[in-house]
Amino acid sequence: MTNRVVAEHLGIPRGTVGWWRHQDRRQRGETYEQPTDCPRCTSRDLDRPAYAYLLGLYLGDGHIISKYKQHHLSVFCDASWPGLIDAAAEAMRLVMPQPKVGRTQRQGCVEVKSYTWHWTCLFPQHGPGKKHERRIALKDWQQEIVDAHPWEFLRGLIHSDGCRVTNWTTRMVGGERKRYEYPRYFFTNKSDDIRRLCTDTLAKVGVRWTILARGSDPLNVSVARRESVALMDAHIGPKH
Repeated sequence: MTNRVVAEHLGIPRGTVGWWRHQDRRQRGETYEQPTDCPRCTSRDLDRPAYAYLLGLYLGDGHIISKYKQHHLSVFCDASWPGLIDAAAEAMRLVMPQPKVGRTQRQGCVEVKSYTWHWTCLFPQHGPGKKHERRIALKDWQQEIVDAHPWEFLRGLIHSDGCRVTNWTTRMVGGERKRYEYPRYFFTNKSDDIRRLCTDTLAKVGVRWTILARGSDPLNVSVARRESVALMDAHIGPKH
């Protein structure tokens, strides 16, 4: 158990619990080992649907800080979507229950973060530099989870770097120009690898997609066909 859990149970300061344990280890001649419930380092089962969703969030708007005395997973959520913020925090708790999950208000967004060294075990895509400037590929065990829970993975991608919008166009009907509106999904990411993960998964669940370029860069994955939008609405829906 963590010092925080023990302190809350006994109603005493967390520093007191830490000092007791430090003194006890010194008397026993033991070396301190940080407690963890990491599914990759222990026998605890991984919540696979929650992980698939969190993986999508991480590839879109997440990063891991991993340096001396500072180790945490952060996902940045638009402050306009409180449901998304709650979903990100809940996914972190389900995937790794032991570490503390916090929220920090930033300008126009909320940073949801969870503190433990072991997030790098679950997200081996972590590395130096921006994700779109290096290769991003899933490990076999990650791909198995995405294949088993594709909609959760897609929901994480859309909730991070995607949106559902209403487009419109005009048509001539009986000599009169009429306006038509229709829903559409977009996923926008600079990484070719991450966009490919998105489109490969869309194809597996039967969603038809196209690539729309922004200038000369093919940054946007578009889903506009009626039957495909209906599938997305059934499994993902708009942010809230």
